[in-house]
Amino acid sequence: MPNARNIEILAFADAQVLDISGPLQVFSSANDFAAARSGPAPYRLTIVGKSPQIRTSSGLVLAAEPLPEHSRDLDTLVIPGGWGVNAACEDPALVEWVGQSSAQARRTVSVCSGAFLLATTGVLNGRRAVTHWQRCAEFSQRFPDVRLEPDPIFIRDGAIWTSAGVTAGIDLALALVEADLGREAALAVARQLVVFFKRPGGQSQFSATLALQESATRFDRLHAWILENLRSDLSLIRLAEQANMSARSFCRHYLSETGLTPARGVEQIRFETARRMLEQGNSVGRVAAHCGFGSDETMRRCFLRYVGITPQAYRERF
Repeated sequence: MPNARNIEILAFADAQVLDISGPLQVFSSANDFAAARSGPAPYRLTIVGKSPQIRTSSGLVLAAEPLPEHSRDLDTLVIPGGWGVNAACEDPALVEWVGQSSAQARRTVSVCSGAFLLATTGVLNGRRAVTHWQRCAEFSQRFPDVRLEPDPIFIRDGAIWTSAGVTAGIDLALALVEADLGREAALAVARQLVVFFKRPGGQSQFSATLALQESATRFDRLHAWILENLRSDLSLIRLAEQANMSARSFCRHYLSETGLTPARGVEQIRFETARRMLEQGNSVGRVAAHCGFGSDETMRRCFLRYVGITPQAYRERF
């Protein structure tokens, strides 16, 4: 693989398998995208660990290459999380290897509670970081020199990227692919994996649907503004003003590029935001108010239209 970026994904006992396999598959799918265009694979992917076989917390056993020496061209180091990270943090040799490898890598990535291992090396001192929401209090107590932010899906601070819960590793990996290969490649990977493309970093900025993002490049900034102002006036006139267009022109261009009316676009973003907030355990009333539905009943009708069940039923199920 000439000029391929060397990506090493660490594995250790009782690591969360999706923290490893999620980013791994994103990068692998990016290689598939390049191959379909008769191009060279952009990534060289290796799972590394202290043992040739690593049993993850799910029981799945992964084959791993030995931890490499530090005299190699390392582009990206990925550190997973999972409950096994506690023991990993107590392994001086592994902590030293992670610290030295991170210093050599062009960029370092942690997924979920993998931030604990990075913080143990001192790499995160003075930096902004995020980890799984369930362990934020513990993290802050153990690593007071790290500027922990509990809300974002992922954070970049210089060459260090950290992400929240397990699936956020996929969001982060898509962001890395976009940074390396461009929007088209990242979108192709997202479509192949049937995941949302470029879910914004902050949990207050939940993504709209993949179809909306795919076709709405011209209105990306408008969608970001909508996400930040769900409780504000989102009338056609206000949206047109934000897009610097007349109402008539905005309506025509928005429908042409997204396939949706502006009102349906706003509703779709509100629904996506509400869905994710309910998955995090927020009450129906709080979600309805935050997302600007106006009333619980309006949100209920929206959910019945999109998923065929009420918000309360969705919250209990997911």
